[in-house]
Amino acid sequence: MRDANMKVVLVHPEIPGNTGTIGRTCVALDLELILIHPLGFDIGEKSVRRAGLDYWKYVRLTEYQSWQAFMADRAPRDDQLFLFENDGEGGSVYEPAYPPDAYLIFGKETKGLPPEVLTGRAKRTFRLPMRSPHIRSLNLANAATAVIYQAMRSYLA
Repeated sequence: MRDANMKVVLVHPEIPGNTGTIGRTCVALDLELILIHPLGFDIGEKSVRRAGLDYWKYVRLTEYQSWQAFMADRAPRDDQLFLFENDGEGGSVYEPAYPPDAYLIFGKETKGLPPEVLTGRAKRTFRLPMRSPHIRSLNLANAATAVIYQAMRSYLA
């Protein structure tokens, strides 16, 4: 197994259960979870812990008060940023080669990523393919887990 130090970034998440479930996935793969405020819930809510089960205490959690604070502190390279939206112009999540230090960035459940995150990053924005015309979007926790495992694929073999 090759080393990877990927990070999962949730920008303004709204549903505590999704954040808890994604946190559990991060624990399973030893990834840092970064939350960008404002959050639609209190991080101490039972529903976050319930979705993360008794693993929540093991989540490597970092919080930032804004996208700007995150960018100023982390100063990621452009090639580290992978944004995910239903209509990502960069192509399918299966196309990029994810570097071991990638930031996998997801937006809030109801509106996706805000303009301040998306502006100038169309080619860094990817989508999870959906074959049915009857589905507008996937649950954030399900989509994030699928993307995370795809991004980690070459590091888990």
